[in-house]
Amino acid sequence: MSRRHAQHDTAHLPHSRPGTTGHHHRARTGTEPVTARSALRLRLVLGVLGLLVFLLGTALFALWAGTVTQRDVPDPTQLTVLSVICGILAVFAAVDLVVVALRLLRER
Repeated sequence: MSRRHAQHDTAHLPHSRPGTTGHHHRARTGTEPVTARSALRLRLVLGVLGLLVFLLGTALFALWAGTVTQRDVPDPTQLTVLSVICGILAVFAAVDLVVVALRLLRER
């Protein structure tokens, strides 16, 4: 790429002022709509379902880990790890629900 083309490509990019906060403007790169939005209601439904599934998984794996012995397969350590993983995923689902709820409130 020649030097002239490199300068020409960067000349159209907006520059942010130093010390400013807020929205950063980027050059459009494709055919995406200017006001693209995600399906928030669908995300809300899927987030609630995911939260319920992962909370149930956390509880069931924890209870199961308490009833097996070290010689059983799966052993209590494996079940505890599965319970912790489900718990972490439940936290992610809860955070996503909060984000979606805030966005839905902002739309009103």
